[in-house]
Amino acid sequence: MTTNKVGLEDLKSAVSGSNAAVMSASDVSDVVIKYEKKVDAQGRAYATGKRKNAVARVWIKPGHGKLLVNGREGAKYFARPVLQMLIGQPFQNVNRHGQYDVWCTVAGGGLSGQAGAVRHGISKALVNFEPELRSLLKQGGFLTRDSRVVERKKYGQAKARRRFQFSKR
Repeated sequence: MTTNKVGLEDLKSAVSGSNAAVMSASDVSDVVIKYEKKVDAQGRAYATGKRKNAVARVWIKPGHGKLLVNGREGAKYFARPVLQMLIGQPFQNVNRHGQYDVWCTVAGGGLSGQAGAVRHGISKALVNFEPELRSLLKQGGFLTRDSRVVERKKYGQAKARRRFQFSKR
């Protein structure tokens, strides 16, 4: 949700053609965008994260830094230290490590894609819980969905780009 200093009546009159309410360039620079906190009845913030073919549904709430992934402990689900570090990056970036409990469900893809999806979901949920963190997470690139996916295999080829071996005779 965005709110600004310009009221709906001003916008309606500007659209209808009234010259008195047309905004000048200085009025446009005064527009302030404010994001609202989005929390459910249990005090949790929800977001969906995606990476490759993996989709993560993430809920965060204030707590002691506990991570549950598909009902299992996060350190057991993502056993590789690199994946654990990847998931913790949004919290490290905004200095909130150990302040939120994370509960998520992940489906599709492999472990690396799932870890990236959880990271993306955590970042978006943090923005929903604390909107003032948006600029820090945006600068770190945590709110951008990594859209790279595996290229499909084409007919008449061995793989996506690999051709069959050419035979002159």
